[in-house]
Amino acid sequence: MWSRGEFRRGPRQWGERFFEKGDLKYVILELLKDKPSHGYELIRALEDRFSGFYAPSPGAVYPTLQLLEDMGYVTVVEQDGKKVYTVTDAGRTFLAERKPVVDEIWNRMRDRWDPEFSREVHRVM
Repeated sequence: MWSRGEFRRGPRQWGERFFEKGDLKYVILELLKDKPSHGYELIRALEDRFSGFYAPSPGAVYPTLQLLEDMGYVTVVEQDGKKVYTVTDAGRTFLAERKPVVDEIWNRMRDRWDPEFSREVHRVM
């Protein structure tokens, strides 16, 4: 059992960044690999994955999408006034070549925010 106080100060370091530097590009590519999306959809997908307790800011997502486009790992088309991003073959190759890195990111995210922890947070708050 967790108390409210434990959630205010831990058990994890709440002040630390959710992702390590550079991780978000892998996470975004992984999400786009399954479904072309616009930026807001990506934010919502991550928020849903973490039961509403974490959502990346637009200030992190949109520059990362621009970087991925500049690198040739995603393409963008405008649909209904929104930019929809799709992973390119180069992006898929980039992900495949870095599978151990991507797996480590997802494992770290799962360890930091497992479903049981999420249920406990909801219960005490």
